Amino acid sequence: MKRIYRKELWQRIGTANEDFRLVEEGDHIALGLSGGKDSTTLLYVMTEWQKFSPVEFKITAITLDMGWEADFTPLIRYCEELKVPCHIEPTKIGPIVFETRREANPCSLCAKLRRGTLHNLAKSMGCNKVALGHHLDDALETLLMAMSFESRIKTFKPRTYLDRKDITLIRPMIYVEENTLNKIVKRFKLPVIPNPCPANGHTRRQDMKDVIGFWGKFNPRLRENLLGALRNSSLWPR
Repeated sequence: MKRIYRKELWQRIGTANEDFRLVEEGDHIALGLSGGKDSTTLLYVMTEWQKFSPVEFKITAITLDMGWEADFTPLIRYCEELKVPCHIEPTKIGPIVFETRREANPCSLCAKLRRGTLHNLAKSMGCNKVALGHHLDDALETLLMAMSFESRIKTFKPRTYLDRKDITLIRPMIYVEENTLNKIVKRFKLPVIPNPCPANGHTRRQDMKDVIGFWGKFNPRLRENLLGALRNSSLWPR
């Protein structure tokens, strides 16, 4: 895999790691494993990384059961194959957001509850970092949403230290395009669990994804150029 996707995956991950010191000696990394294509690819990437990395680090996968009665058997088997400890945490986040609270903007509350639960679990397990499966397209979509609906230039960072939790968030695939992840999932037949969220595919983020896809038709280097702009901006200080 390292050889096959050298330029579009491994070089980009290596550059991000050099830019932001994402993985360091002795890290115990909690990996948020939702079962979507991004997180399952991230787990594969991180376990491959362990094989050739000059630094030693541990990985523990954490899956949040959102309360939708999902079948996590494929994820459990996946972790067993990769010899990665897997913890599945039962929650009622889904029903709370959509049935109890009936939020007009469910994604915001859902994300907040998931973040808090994941961070607390990571700390309780002795992890000093949390790895998330966000990729380049996620960062660009977030940037466009902030500009379009909040009148500000903002997106999430590749590395963020949470002083209140004393834990660091890392996004190892932040320079990788979503299309690369799609190809990896298909080629290596990685397990992907269907997303049962009622809002899936009907969000502002999906709208921004469509916008980027439309712009990309006119400029095949769109994502690469936008990545260059982010790397040269104060949003992602190195």
